[in-house]
Amino acid sequence: MRKPKITVIGGGTGIPVILNSLRLEDADITAVVTVADDGGSSGKLRGSMRLTPPGDLRNVLVAMSDMPRFYEKIFQYRFADGDGDFAGHPLGNLIIAGISEMQGSTYNAMQILTKFFHISGKIYPSSEQPLTLHAIFQDGHEVVGESRIADYQGMIDHVFVTNTYNNERPKASRKVVKAIMESDMIVLGPGSLFTSILPNLVIPEIKEALLATPAEVAYVCNIMTQRGETEHFTDANHVEVLNRHLGRDVIDTVLVNIEKVPEAYMVSNSFDEYLVQVDHDFAGLQKQAKRIISSNFLRLEKGGAFHHGDLVVEELMSLVGKKL
Repeated sequence: MRKPKITVIGGGTGIPVILNSLRLEDADITAVVTVADDGGSSGKLRGSMRLTPPGDLRNVLVAMSDMPRFYEKIFQYRFADGDGDFAGHPLGNLIIAGISEMQGSTYNAMQILTKFFHISGKIYPSSEQPLTLHAIFQDGHEVVGESRIADYQGMIDHVFVTNTYNNERPKASRKVVKAIMESDMIVLGPGSLFTSILPNLVIPEIKEALLATPAEVAYVCNIMTQRGETEHFTDANHVEVLNRHLGRDVIDTVLVNIEKVPEAYMVSNSFDEYLVQVDHDFAGLQKQAKRIISSNFLRLEKGGAFHHGDLVVEELMSLVGKKL
Protein backbone atom coordinates (compact mmCIF):
# COMPACT_ATOMS: atom_id res chain seq x y z
CA MET A 1 0.00 0.00 0.00
CA ARG A 2 1.38 3.41 -0.95
CA LYS A 3 2.23 6.07 1.61
CA PRO A 4 -0.69 8.38 2.41
CA LYS A 5 -0.15 11.99 1.38
CA ILE A 6 -0.93 14.29 4.30
CA THR A 7 -0.78 18.10 4.22
CA VAL A 8 -0.83 19.97 7.54
CA ILE A 9 -1.81 23.66 7.44
CA GLY A 10 -1.35 26.17 10.25
CA GLY A 11 1.29 27.90 12.31
CA GLY A 12 2.26 28.93 15.81
CA THR A 13 3.04 26.26 18.38
CA GLY A 14 0.12 24.01 17.40
CA ILE A 15 1.07 22.18 14.22
CA PRO A 16 4.66 21.37 15.31
CA VAL A 17 3.13 19.07 17.96
CA ILE A 18 1.31 17.11 15.25
CA LEU A 19 4.21 17.17 12.79
CA ASN A 20 6.70 15.91 15.38
CA SER A 21 4.62 12.73 15.80
CA LEU A 22 3.53 12.48 12.17
CA ARG A 23 7.13 12.40 10.90
CA LEU A 24 7.56 9.00 12.60
CA GLU A 25 4.76 7.50 10.50
CA ASP A 26 5.07 6.03 7.03
CA ALA A 27 3.50 9.04 5.33
CA ASP A 28 4.35 11.65 2.70
CA ILE A 29 4.08 14.89 4.70
CA THR A 30 3.77 18.49 3.56
CA ALA A 31 3.58 21.41 5.99
CA VAL A 32 2.03 24.70 4.81
CA VAL A 33 2.96 27.45 7.27
CA THR A 34 1.49 30.91 7.89
CA VAL A 35 3.47 34.01 6.87
CA ALA A 36 1.32 36.69 8.53
CA ASP A 37 3.22 36.94 11.84
CA ASP A 38 4.32 40.53 12.44
CA GLY A 39 5.34 40.41 16.10
CA GLY A 40 8.56 39.70 17.99
CA SER A 41 11.67 38.55 16.16
CA SER A 42 9.73 37.56 13.03
CA GLY A 43 8.14 41.00 12.82
CA LYS A 44 11.48 42.78 13.14
CA LEU A 45 13.13 40.63 10.47
CA ARG A 46 10.26 40.90 8.01
CA GLY A 47 10.20 44.67 8.52
CA SER A 48 13.93 45.22 8.00
CA MET A 49 14.49 42.63 5.25
CA ARG A 50 11.01 42.44 3.64
CA LEU A 51 11.01 38.66 3.88
CA THR A 52 8.35 36.20 4.94
CA PRO A 53 8.52 35.86 8.75
CA PRO A 54 10.75 32.93 9.78
CA GLY A 55 9.51 32.06 13.29
CA ASP A 56 6.70 29.62 12.50
CA LEU A 57 8.79 28.05 9.76
CA ARG A 58 11.63 27.57 12.24
CA ASN A 59 9.40 25.69 14.69
CA VAL A 60 8.05 23.45 11.93
CA LEU A 61 11.57 22.74 10.71
CA VAL A 62 12.61 21.61 14.19
CA ALA A 63 9.45 19.50 14.62
CA MET A 64 9.98 17.62 11.36
CA SER A 65 13.68 17.01 11.86
CA ASP A 66 15.36 14.20 13.76
CA MET A 67 18.26 16.50 14.64
CA PRO A 68 20.00 15.67 17.93
CA ARG A 69 18.69 17.56 20.94
CA PHE A 70 21.89 19.62 21.20
CA TYR A 71 21.55 20.85 17.60
CA GLU A 72 17.94 21.75 18.29
CA LYS A 73 18.98 23.79 21.34
CA ILE A 74 21.49 25.69 19.18
CA PHE A 75 18.94 26.38 16.43
CA GLN A 76 16.32 27.51 18.98
CA TYR A 77 18.70 29.59 21.11
CA ARG A 78 17.27 33.07 21.74
CA PHE A 79 19.66 35.98 22.32
CA ALA A 80 19.36 37.68 25.71
CA ASP A 81 17.55 40.98 26.28
CA GLY A 82 20.83 42.86 26.73
CA ASP A 83 22.29 41.78 23.38
CA GLY A 84 21.56 44.97 21.46
CA ASP A 85 20.24 44.45 17.93
CA PHE A 86 20.33 40.67 18.45
CA ALA A 87 18.12 40.78 21.56
CA GLY A 88 15.15 38.44 21.36
CA HIS A 89 16.12 36.84 18.06
CA PRO A 90 16.33 33.02 17.94
CA LEU A 91 19.48 31.92 16.14
CA GLY A 92 17.33 29.83 13.77
CA ASN A 93 15.42 32.92 12.64
CA LEU A 94 18.68 34.63 11.70
CA ILE A 95 19.86 31.55 9.81
CA ILE A 96 16.59 31.35 7.84
CA ALA A 97 16.75 35.10 7.14
CA GLY A 98 20.36 34.88 5.95
CA ILE A 99 19.72 31.93 3.61
CA SER A 100 16.53 33.63 2.35
CA GLU A 101 18.58 36.68 1.39
CA MET A 102 21.25 34.50 -0.18
CA GLN A 103 18.75 32.41 -2.16
CA GLY A 104 16.30 35.17 -3.02
CA SER A 105 13.30 33.88 -1.04
CA THR A 106 12.25 32.11 2.14
CA TYR A 107 10.69 29.40 -0.03
CA ASN A 108 14.13 28.58 -1.48
CA ALA A 109 15.71 28.77 1.98
CA MET A 110 13.30 26.18 3.35
CA GLN A 111 14.07 23.76 0.52
CA ILE A 112 17.78 23.98 1.39
CA LEU A 113 17.18 23.65 5.13
CA THR A 114 14.94 20.59 4.76
CA LYS A 115 17.86 18.89 3.00
CA PHE A 116 20.35 20.23 5.55
CA PHE A 117 18.36 18.72 8.41
CA HIS A 118 17.55 15.50 6.51
CA ILE A 119 13.78 16.09 6.55
CA SER A 120 11.90 13.67 4.34
CA GLY A 121 8.75 15.82 4.19
CA LYS A 122 8.22 19.20 2.55
CA ILE A 123 7.84 22.61 4.18
CA TYR A 124 6.30 25.51 2.26
CA PRO A 125 5.44 29.01 3.44
CA SER A 126 1.79 29.52 2.51
CA SER A 127 2.83 32.51 0.37
CA GLU A 128 6.20 33.65 -0.92
CA GLN A 129 5.35 37.24 0.04
CA PRO A 130 4.87 38.44 3.63
CA LEU A 131 1.17 38.94 4.30
CA THR A 132 -0.68 41.39 6.51
CA LEU A 133 -3.65 40.02 8.44
CA HIS A 134 -6.78 42.18 8.73
CA ALA A 135 -9.50 41.42 11.30
CA ILE A 136 -12.98 42.88 10.95
CA PHE A 137 -14.85 42.80 14.24
CA GLN A 138 -18.60 42.43 14.68
CA ASP A 139 -18.87 46.15 15.51
CA GLY A 140 -17.27 47.00 12.15
CA HIS A 141 -13.88 47.97 13.59
CA GLU A 142 -10.82 46.84 11.63
CA VAL A 143 -7.49 45.87 13.18
CA VAL A 144 -4.49 45.57 10.88
CA GLY A 145 -1.64 43.27 11.93
CA GLU A 146 -1.67 39.84 13.54
CA SER A 147 0.10 41.00 16.71
CA ARG A 148 -2.51 43.71 17.40
CA ILE A 149 -5.70 41.66 17.01
CA ALA A 150 -5.91 40.25 20.54
CA ASP A 151 -5.64 43.74 22.05
CA TYR A 152 -8.99 44.96 20.69
CA GLN A 153 -12.00 44.24 22.89
CA GLY A 154 -14.61 42.63 20.67
CA MET A 155 -15.62 39.54 18.73
CA ILE A 156 -14.00 38.92 15.36
CA ASP A 157 -16.39 38.53 12.44
CA HIS A 158 -13.89 37.60 9.73
CA VAL A 159 -10.30 38.00 8.61
CA PHE A 160 -8.51 38.48 5.29
CA VAL A 161 -4.93 38.99 4.10
CA THR A 162 -3.16 41.43 1.82
CA ASN A 163 0.37 41.50 0.46
CA THR A 164 2.41 43.63 2.85
CA TYR A 165 4.65 45.39 0.34
CA ASN A 166 2.55 45.58 -2.84
CA ASN A 167 -1.07 45.75 -3.96
CA GLU A 168 -1.11 42.44 -5.80
CA ARG A 169 -3.58 39.70 -4.91
CA PRO A 170 -2.01 37.31 -2.37
CA LYS A 171 -0.84 34.09 -4.01
CA ALA A 172 0.00 30.67 -2.66
CA SER A 173 3.61 29.52 -2.76
CA ARG A 174 4.58 27.31 -5.67
CA LYS A 175 3.57 23.63 -5.17
CA VAL A 176 1.14 24.41 -2.31
CA VAL A 177 -1.99 24.05 -4.44
CA LYS A 178 -0.56 20.89 -6.04
CA ALA A 179 0.08 19.40 -2.59
CA ILE A 180 -3.49 20.14 -1.46
CA MET A 181 -5.02 18.68 -4.61
CA GLU A 182 -2.91 15.51 -4.47
CA SER A 183 -3.34 14.89 -0.72
CA ASP A 184 -5.30 12.05 0.80
CA MET A 185 -5.81 14.14 3.94
CA ILE A 186 -5.60 17.82 4.87
CA VAL A 187 -5.10 18.55 8.57
CA LEU A 188 -6.02 22.02 9.85
CA GLY A 189 -4.54 22.99 13.21
CA PRO A 190 -4.39 22.81 16.07
CA GLY A 191 -3.54 26.45 16.66
CA SER A 192 -4.90 29.96 16.98
CA LEU A 193 -8.04 30.01 14.85
CA PHE A 194 -7.90 33.55 13.48
CA THR A 195 -4.14 34.17 13.54
CA SER A 196 -2.49 30.80 12.74
CA ILE A 197 -4.96 28.75 10.68
CA LEU A 198 -7.18 31.21 8.80
CA PRO A 199 -4.34 33.41 7.42
CA ASN A 200 -3.49 30.43 5.21
CA LEU A 201 -7.04 29.50 4.22
CA VAL A 202 -8.07 32.99 3.09
CA ILE A 203 -5.32 33.12 0.45
CA PRO A 204 -7.62 32.80 -2.59
CA GLU A 205 -5.69 29.97 -4.30
CA ILE A 206 -5.57 27.91 -1.10
CA LYS A 207 -9.26 28.49 -0.42
CA GLU A 208 -10.14 27.38 -3.97
CA ALA A 209 -7.94 24.28 -3.65
CA LEU A 210 -9.61 23.28 -0.36
CA LEU A 211 -13.01 23.59 -2.00
CA ALA A 212 -11.89 21.40 -4.91
CA THR A 213 -9.62 18.78 -3.32
CA PRO A 214 -10.90 15.19 -2.98
CA ALA A 215 -8.87 14.87 0.24
CA GLU A 216 -10.37 14.21 3.66
CA VAL A 217 -10.27 17.53 5.54
CA ALA A 218 -9.72 17.08 9.28
CA TYR A 219 -9.70 19.83 11.89
CA VAL A 220 -7.94 19.35 15.24
CA CYS A 221 -10.03 21.56 17.52
CA ASN A 222 -8.31 23.66 20.17
CA ILE A 223 -8.42 22.55 23.79
CA MET A 224 -8.53 26.05 25.31
CA THR A 225 -10.26 29.26 24.28
CA GLN A 226 -7.93 32.15 23.48
CA ARG A 227 -8.03 35.73 24.70
CA GLY A 228 -9.01 38.19 22.00
CA GLU A 229 -9.84 35.45 19.48
CA THR A 230 -12.16 32.68 20.64
CA GLU A 231 -13.51 33.76 24.01
CA HIS A 232 -16.70 31.83 24.87
CA PHE A 233 -16.31 29.62 21.76
CA THR A 234 -17.56 26.04 21.67
CA ASP A 235 -15.95 23.45 19.42
CA ALA A 236 -18.87 23.92 16.99
CA ASN A 237 -18.15 27.68 16.90
CA HIS A 238 -14.59 26.96 15.76
CA VAL A 239 -15.82 24.78 12.90
CA GLU A 240 -18.51 27.29 11.92
CA VAL A 241 -15.88 30.03 11.54
CA LEU A 242 -13.66 27.81 9.37
CA ASN A 243 -16.52 26.74 7.10
CA ARG A 244 -17.85 30.30 6.83
CA HIS A 245 -14.47 31.63 5.70
CA LEU A 246 -14.22 28.81 3.13
CA GLY A 247 -17.72 29.47 1.80
CA ARG A 248 -19.33 26.11 2.56
CA ASP A 249 -19.02 23.11 4.88
CA VAL A 250 -15.57 21.79 4.01
CA ILE A 251 -14.55 20.13 7.29
CA ASP A 252 -15.14 16.38 7.05
CA THR A 253 -13.81 15.27 10.43
CA VAL A 254 -13.35 17.11 13.73
CA LEU A 255 -11.02 15.78 16.44
CA VAL A 256 -12.18 16.93 19.89
CA ASN A 257 -10.44 16.46 23.22
CA ILE A 258 -12.88 15.43 25.96
CA GLU A 259 -10.38 15.01 28.80
CA LYS A 260 -10.76 17.69 31.46
CA VAL A 261 -7.92 20.05 32.25
CA PRO A 262 -7.54 19.92 36.05
CA GLU A 263 -9.03 22.86 37.93
CA ALA A 264 -6.54 25.71 38.42
CA TYR A 265 -3.84 23.74 36.56
CA MET A 266 -2.92 26.39 33.98
CA VAL A 267 -0.01 28.65 34.92
CA SER A 268 -1.59 32.00 34.08
CA ASN A 269 1.61 34.05 33.89
CA SER A 270 3.06 31.68 31.26
CA PHE A 271 -0.15 30.95 29.35
CA ASP A 272 -2.18 34.10 29.94
CA GLU A 273 -3.64 34.08 26.40
CA TYR A 274 -5.46 30.80 27.08
CA LEU A 275 -8.63 31.25 29.11
CA VAL A 276 -10.89 28.28 29.80
CA GLN A 277 -11.43 24.87 28.27
CA VAL A 278 -13.47 24.83 25.05
CA ASP A 279 -17.07 23.75 25.69
CA HIS A 280 -18.57 20.94 23.65
CA ASP A 281 -21.55 21.30 21.32
CA PHE A 282 -21.81 17.91 19.65
CA ALA A 283 -25.21 18.68 18.14
CA GLY A 284 -23.72 21.76 16.49
CA LEU A 285 -20.73 19.75 15.25
CA GLN A 286 -22.93 17.06 13.73
CA LYS A 287 -24.71 19.68 11.62
CA GLN A 288 -21.44 20.87 10.10
CA ALA A 289 -19.11 17.85 9.86
CA LYS A 290 -19.49 14.28 8.68
CA ARG A 291 -17.51 12.74 11.51
CA ILE A 292 -16.56 13.65 15.10
CA ILE A 293 -13.74 11.83 16.86
CA SER A 294 -13.89 12.62 20.58
CA SER A 295 -11.19 11.17 22.81
CA ASN A 296 -8.47 11.99 25.30
CA PHE A 297 -5.93 14.02 23.31
CA LEU A 298 -4.63 15.97 26.32
CA ARG A 299 -1.00 16.42 27.31
CA LEU A 300 -0.27 18.43 30.44
CA GLU A 301 3.19 19.97 30.56
CA LYS A 302 4.80 22.83 32.48
CA GLY A 303 1.47 24.32 33.50
CA GLY A 304 0.03 24.29 29.98
CA ALA A 305 -2.59 22.18 28.20
CA PHE A 306 -1.48 20.83 24.83
CA HIS A 307 -2.47 18.18 22.33
CA HIS A 308 -0.77 14.82 22.73
CA GLY A 309 0.72 14.48 19.26
CA ASP A 310 0.98 10.69 19.28
CA LEU A 311 -2.68 10.23 20.24
CA VAL A 312 -3.89 12.69 17.60
CA VAL A 313 -1.71 11.15 14.89
CA GLU A 314 -2.89 7.64 15.79
CA GLU A 315 -6.45 8.73 14.96
CA LEU A 316 -5.38 10.58 11.81
CA MET A 317 -3.45 7.59 10.46
CA SER A 318 -6.37 5.27 11.17
CA LEU A 319 -8.70 7.66 9.35
CA VAL A 320 -6.49 8.15 6.29
CA GLY A 321 -5.82 4.41 6.10
CA LYS A 322 -9.50 3.82 5.46
CA LYS A 323 -9.35 6.22 2.51
CA LEU A 324 -6.58 4.41 0.63
